[in-house]
Amino acid sequence: MLLAENPLPSSGEGIDNFAMRGRHSDASFMYKRGPSKDYINDFDREGSSARLLNGKDIGNPSWKRSLPHILVATISSFLYGYHLGVVNETLESISIGLGFSGDTFAEGLVVSTCLGGAFFGSLFSGWVSDGLGRRRAFQLCALPMIIGASLSATTNSLWGMLLGRLFVGTGMGLGPPVAALYVAEVSPTFIRGTYGSFTQIATCLGLLGALFIGLPAKEIVDWWRVCFWVSIVPAVLLALCMEFCAESPHWLLKRGRGAEAEAEFERLLGGLHVKSAMAELSRSERGDEVDTVKLSELLYGRYFKVVFIGSTLFALQQLSGINAIFYFSTTVFTSFGVPSDLANICVGLSNLFGSVVATMLMDKLGRKVLLLGSFSGMVVSMALQIMATSSFASGSGALYLSVGGMLLFVFTFSLGAGPVPGLLLSEILPGRIRAKAMAVCMAVHWVINFFVGLLFLPLLEQIGAGVLYSIFAAFCVLAVIFVKSNVLETKGKSLQEIEIALLPSE
Repeated sequence: MLLAENPLPSSGEGIDNFAMRGRHSDASFMYKRGPSKDYINDFDREGSSARLLNGKDIGNPSWKRSLPHILVATISSFLYGYHLGVVNETLESISIGLGFSGDTFAEGLVVSTCLGGAFFGSLFSGWVSDGLGRRRAFQLCALPMIIGASLSATTNSLWGMLLGRLFVGTGMGLGPPVAALYVAEVSPTFIRGTYGSFTQIATCLGLLGALFIGLPAKEIVDWWRVCFWVSIVPAVLLALCMEFCAESPHWLLKRGRGAEAEAEFERLLGGLHVKSAMAELSRSERGDEVDTVKLSELLYGRYFKVVFIGSTLFALQQLSGINAIFYFSTTVFTSFGVPSDLANICVGLSNLFGSVVATMLMDKLGRKVLLLGSFSGMVVSMALQIMATSSFASGSGALYLSVGGMLLFVFTFSLGAGPVPGLLLSEILPGRIRAKAMAVCMAVHWVINFFVGLLFLPLLEQIGAGVLYSIFAAFCVLAVIFVKSNVLETKGKSLQEIEIALLPSE
């Protein structure tokens, strides 16, 4: 509980006037004119008395106020999942329609070109979100998705498809890091973990949506074009709805727009909680000027450790082989004689179920425990799939081991390795570097993702499934060791405690 340092206002003044004085014209004028540090000092002097009303704690703000803003932001995660899975059911019909059927390298390019675009999008996401604001960054990420989906839906050549996928990938690279920032910055503290998991659930729903919409692709000629047209609807919805959503108060205060930050806090938390939220934010953001962060500061020096932890977690997440399973599950299941439609739907449902379970366990077991359990479970799952490819398993035994191992792999991934890295980064990265450091870590994610998507099918043909799955299992073991040695448990710790534990003193 935050203690009051100043007395409450008189009854004639009113608690709403006291907590929301930024709405008054004279105060707003003063705050807009003054530098952000003066504004911060104002709140430091006043303390956090708005947390108390007649000597009693006013409790937590209503989660209903911020929920609509969170749901709009998660549309970007839905689009991310949709475009990851849209070529899964449709890749074969795309290759036939565009004349590159049987060319595994070209098929890999259709997947990996999107990931290459995502790398460039994520690399600049921090500078875009810090320069334009979180809302405008969301709208900007929707634009290339609309253009790219239109190009993919109308093209008659492989190169047109690759260009469309490149545009879509750029939007995909911008979206996830901005969503992680926005959700962390507009969510009430008591429900931030739950809201943070919404992005993973939205990604799962996007993957499932792509699977269901792609089901008629084998029976209906050019149905894959419809699959790309459909994705334009949520992209337009994201761009339009974000116009009515709140801007991040963190970003506004960094830009010296304190009165606007107050107004957005009122929309997100309610009038009674604005003063305490501003007091807490002003202390955590003291001196964090947005234009002082250089890329070199993230690559060495006092911030290197947290950036290294985040980048390594994302790299190990991709090297576990999860996206190879998502991209090419149809091909893998078909090789074992499993009906692809049923298998892919089961993969999507397993992913969704695991994400829902993770949402319930995130603040009970902790981030580190979920990561350790997740990667350990993925090792066991890969072992089952390796057994399925060996000479010891045949017929129905190989079938059950393959399908069971793959579904267990997806489920255990979604328990921790999927949702935790993004959430953990928003907690361990200091506010001063959060947007740009997130961009660097996500860029590492997309580089690894690109090469896994490009090389999976050729490696599957050349070295076989057993060896390839053994490599993925080895990376999962490495991930367990890394998490055990380097990841700090953030459950129940304040951001200040986490920063002190991870960052050396200057």
